[in-house]
Amino acid sequence: MPRENSFSDSDGRSLTPDLEEAVNTSPPASPDYATSIPFTRLTLRETRTRTSSRSRPAGIRPPVLDPKERFRNAVRKVIALHRGLNVLTRRGAGAEPGVDPRRAGADAQYGGIKQDCVIELADYSAVRSSFGRMTNNEFVDLLADPAASAREPWVKVRWINIGGMSWDVMKALSIKYDIHPLALEDVFHAKPRARSKTDYYAQHLFLRVLCHELQEDLDQDSVPIPGLLSSYPPIQFRIEKSYDEKTLASSLGGRIPWLKQLHAAVAADEQRRIQDAALQALKNDERVNVNVVPMFIFLFRDGTVITIHSTPNLKITEPITSRVRQFDTVLRTSADASLLVQSIIALVTDKALEVVTAYQAKIKKFERKILVRPTIDTVRNLHILSADLILHRRTMGPIKSVVYGLRRYDVDRAAALTETSVKGAKVAGFMSHRSLIYLADVHDQMEYVLSQLDVIAGIGENLVDYTFNMTSYQMNEVMRRLMLVTVIFLPLTLLTGYFGMNFDFMWTTKHNHSDVIYWVIALPVMAIILPLFLGPDIERLVHYVRKKVLTNKAVRSLDS
Repeated sequence: MPRENSFSDSDGRSLTPDLEEAVNTSPPASPDYATSIPFTRLTLRETRTRTSSRSRPAGIRPPVLDPKERFRNAVRKVIALHRGLNVLTRRGAGAEPGVDPRRAGADAQYGGIKQDCVIELADYSAVRSSFGRMTNNEFVDLLADPAASAREPWVKVRWINIGGMSWDVMKALSIKYDIHPLALEDVFHAKPRARSKTDYYAQHLFLRVLCHELQEDLDQDSVPIPGLLSSYPPIQFRIEKSYDEKTLASSLGGRIPWLKQLHAAVAADEQRRIQDAALQALKNDERVNVNVVPMFIFLFRDGTVITIHSTPNLKITEPITSRVRQFDTVLRTSADASLLVQSIIALVTDKALEVVTAYQAKIKKFERKILVRPTIDTVRNLHILSADLILHRRTMGPIKSVVYGLRRYDVDRAAALTETSVKGAKVAGFMSHRSLIYLADVHDQMEYVLSQLDVIAGIGENLVDYTFNMTSYQMNEVMRRLMLVTVIFLPLTLLTGYFGMNFDFMWTTKHNHSDVIYWVIALPVMAIILPLFLGPDIERLVHYVRKKVLTNKAVRSLDS
């Protein structure tokens, strides 16, 4: 049996030798780990030398550890670093598709994903209901015991609602209910803001739906990554960093090929966090805070429904839970698992409708500001709002496709998975007839949400155009006023300059004329120049007066 915190091959043999074996021999070759973790000989003297080379506070003697325990501590750190590297780098090109918890390397790859989940289990039918909340260990123990996890005869629907992501819970769940490896891979390797989709498997129906939740005050539990708004995958991994790099490298032979890769991955992830946090801070002025997180739904033919949320709370599904607790609701009276899935999807569309309502209020606020006084700050906020609307339009659009696919192609896709030679055999889909009827209303509501997003985006673009048009118009008005002043005073300035010359031969001074001669010349010049320059304005004034007179005549004729 392989030891704890040790590497093992596909047959279960341990690849981490004891200290006595490491002194004289090297570990056997392994295609997974032998090339990445080269073990070497260790002696008690070398171990003491490495320990004494560390910097310690004066007057404190380090605890004397057994050489075997020192070696095991180093191996534990390597395992933690290797898990952190696998989590950060995710799947490489050409990797094995799917996540199979029965595979030997699954625990080493995903064992570092740990979180205290909130798990609710609800069994109900039309006459009875039972609810319970469990921790990770209690839930794993429940699934491991066939007698304890067996459903009562009166149970028609079992709903397992999980908040948070932890490998021990997902492993027990996938083994118990035979979850397909590709569906489990979508849960662990979901890209940020991945498209909502529906996958049909022989044993279950899998849905990934992006939930857009309006957040007034963002807290630690509502956002997967602290300080950021839906910018990262839904799982927050904890990577052990309390290690001495030089000591660890020397303890394991001085050659750790993936140690630099781990540092590069951690640095890149940290740099991305910093950049997104800075961008988020710049956009948070007049922005609608929307938390976009995926929700994973599994529907089995025996009436079992599994929902998984990336955040360690179940606040989003509280309305559905309260409906299940009431005996006179449609969920309870029908005792239909597919209707529960429909209710969860309807809840997602209701949350999206709340987001649209918030954007409608925000765009009205910006419109009022623009009509009163257009400013560049309002234009900046409109640009941010337009970018968010484009993003939400792209993420909400596939939800409509998911609902349409469930209504239109449920039976066809289920029949494609059924291998039967019986001609004319009737194939049932995962969704019942009643749930399909209710999904029609969900489809209409999603259509309204998407159309409102387009309307709000169009209003925002029109407000930006209006702002720049008003700015251009105001500048034209200023230039027009300057032109009028120039046209009026330029001839007067010319004449003033002429009559202000003090030359002896000028006839205006020689014959002792007064300033009358100035106005005799200036007024005819102004009478000629002003109509020439102000002719279009005078023409528009005459046209306006004529239209006004015609309008007054029409009003008086109607009154009489």
